[in-house]
Amino acid sequence: MSEERKIKMPEELKSGIGLAPKESLLEVARKQGHLFIGVPKERHFQENRVSLTPGAVSILSGHDHRIIVESKAGEGSHISDTDYSEAGAEIAYNTKEVFQAGIVLKVAPLSKEEIQMLHPGQIIISAIHLPTVTQEYLELLLQKRVIALAYEYIQDESDSFPIVSSMSEIAGSTSILIAAELLSNLNHGKGILLGGIAGVPPANVVILGAGTVGENAARTAIALGAEVKIFDNSIYKLKRLQRNIGARVFTSIIRQDVLGKALARADVAVGAVHSKSGRAPIIVTEDMVSKMRPGSVIIDVSIDQGGCFETSEVTTHTNPIFKKFDIIHYCVPNIPSRVPRTASQAISNVFTTMLREASDLGGFEKLMSVHPHIRNGVYVYKGTLTNRHLSEKFNMKSTDLNLLFTSGM
Repeated sequence: MSEERKIKMPEELKSGIGLAPKESLLEVARKQGHLFIGVPKERHFQENRVSLTPGAVSILSGHDHRIIVESKAGEGSHISDTDYSEAGAEIAYNTKEVFQAGIVLKVAPLSKEEIQMLHPGQIIISAIHLPTVTQEYLELLLQKRVIALAYEYIQDESDSFPIVSSMSEIAGSTSILIAAELLSNLNHGKGILLGGIAGVPPANVVILGAGTVGENAARTAIALGAEVKIFDNSIYKLKRLQRNIGARVFTSIIRQDVLGKALARADVAVGAVHSKSGRAPIIVTEDMVSKMRPGSVIIDVSIDQGGCFETSEVTTHTNPIFKKFDIIHYCVPNIPSRVPRTASQAISNVFTTMLREASDLGGFEKLMSVHPHIRNGVYVYKGTLTNRHLSEKFNMKSTDLNLLFTSGM
């Protein structure tokens, strides 16, 4: 081959330099936000649940989040400090250490003593229990300039309430088991068996609300052999309930004449009405309760939102019942606390998913700015009241949270 037709090889190829790998521009992954999460021991409302289980702690600590758990926080749910420490949590023997965290997760509402330990900008997620909230309580929170969320009003992408839904499943099933026990002579009930036996008719159960609580209450009552009647103003919910439980049961919209007759013959009445924001509506009047049979049982699961029976008053696990018109009332706000281990796992599942998404987005406030369904749970935001119902109840000024985020506050 002649010199003219030879192709000259570049020197860098001869030396091998040209074959060396070159740096390329790659998309840099968004940096995750590391969270500092505190789990205090519950001391009020006879609360046995805990907001995070060791399984959740293991997942979160595995993503470099710092979790501090107060000693004996899981005691009521039969979870030891060792279980938490082995999952990657720090164990604190002082409540103030836990409240140094940027995010504090609780099951029961904050106590006044706990509010004193808060610091500005801190995020608190807990229950709120509207019947027990006072103006003084709100003013203390506002002074601390924290971000407070009520988990019973936090929604997901489907506009449902994930924690409420989980607790409602537990409360619905448990309410019927409680009613069955209260009907016995031990609690001055009628002395009847809920499901009856051959030759003896079963008890009559009236359920107000065809949501998750109502559906699970109906499912349990039917399984035990009771006669069930369900009332709700949503035809869609009534159809869905019948389809889900796979049985034809008496259903009706809430008509006072029909409901009044059903309650007059009922052995058990379960209040299972949930409000998307604010107080549950009062459906059963005092007059209607007075016409029920003596020894009948009312289980007002809606009591955490004020109750749907006019005669309802908040009770506790220590003193769970009272009588009015000789009708046994059970109005404990935290029924799922009777089965705390199951309930804690359900709450923990929701919190874990929420916290991991907050981390991916760069922080919990970023999560709130992106997802309006999370903002639905906020009732106090850095010194501003954002819940309309609380504003009306106490005649306090409130501001729409969406406006605060729009203004960049």
